[in-house]
Amino acid sequence: MTYVSNDVLITGEPYTPGLSRGYVAQHFGFDPSQIAKLGSAENPFGPSPKAMVAVAGAFAELDLYPSWTAEKLRVKIAEKYGYQPEQVICGTGETEVIACVIRAFAKPGDNIVMYKPCFPIYHIFAENEGRVPVYVDMGPGFEFHIDKYIETMKSSKARIAFLTNPHSPSGQLMSEADIRRVCEAAGNDTLVVLDEAYIHFTETEGGMPLVRDYSNLIVLRTFSKAFGLAGLRAGFGISSAERIVPLLNIKPTWNMGCAQTAGAAAALDDDDHVNRTVQMIVEMRGYVAQRMSSLKAFRMVPNSRSNFFLIEILSPKLDSTKTFEELLKFGVIVKDGSVSFKGLGKRYLRSDVSLKQHMDRLVDALIEIERRAA
Repeated sequence: MTYVSNDVLITGEPYTPGLSRGYVAQHFGFDPSQIAKLGSAENPFGPSPKAMVAVAGAFAELDLYPSWTAEKLRVKIAEKYGYQPEQVICGTGETEVIACVIRAFAKPGDNIVMYKPCFPIYHIFAENEGRVPVYVDMGPGFEFHIDKYIETMKSSKARIAFLTNPHSPSGQLMSEADIRRVCEAAGNDTLVVLDEAYIHFTETEGGMPLVRDYSNLIVLRTFSKAFGLAGLRAGFGISSAERIVPLLNIKPTWNMGCAQTAGAAAALDDDDHVNRTVQMIVEMRGYVAQRMSSLKAFRMVPNSRSNFFLIEILSPKLDSTKTFEELLKFGVIVKDGSVSFKGLGKRYLRSDVSLKQHMDRLVDALIEIERRAA
């Protein structure tokens, strides 16, 4: 047997991404353009136009090593959010920053606290690195139970505490007051990681200003969602300069190429693209809620502030896997909660919010699945 540093690298749970249009087209005979791809929370309007121009312009520099800190992007992010470049870490997607945080601020065997369910990368990366996930169950309506979270964080002596705002997969929004409570309870030995990958869709400022108040906080964001750059792979974190130093030392030296840096920096100036995206998502959240309100076998879990929402399966004749597979036959891709999110169980699907024709395709398919299950 091949020697590895941690047996979990062979036996552990892999990440399960959303299916591609190509897969569904090949297996179910759909024109790819007609498929409602609602399992990856991508931007329905595509990439930022300004980013596309900048990426094309960066091709002339492909022969050159890029700045090892992605300096151009660090400076741009710092200017955008009112911090110093020394307070910014850039990564090949927000997920790379998460990996660096786990390696830099928790030793093998250390505890890392997170909600259940949560973004699976938190516990997958932790387990792969020999760190120990400690879970805090959410309430039956996906309430945060912040007292229980703080108690668990302190009793487990967690080195890292993950918060996702808005929460994935439920889309629930945590209050600033609760985030502050966690930071104040954490102390200097616990790093609070506030993952704001979907914050644009809440139409709030988010927790970025809290970095000025708490040196034990790092706020993470991505260019994959509102900016539409999931295929470019760019993300960042903002924290105290003291916290950024070990992250710079542990990340791969040239982790971001010139095209990533140029595209992400340009996207920060593309407010029109972001605003158009957010406006559509907010409108379609309301639209799909109205359309689903008459269903008996399915329920839209209320109060999502993200570009996705949970569908609760109420019919005893259906579960998440069966419904997921039935939706594929209608050219609709969602996420099976029992596969994609530890602790979510067999009664939930996660669906993106997208263009009206995709929302209609989803709801029309659910209506037909409900009819057949009656």
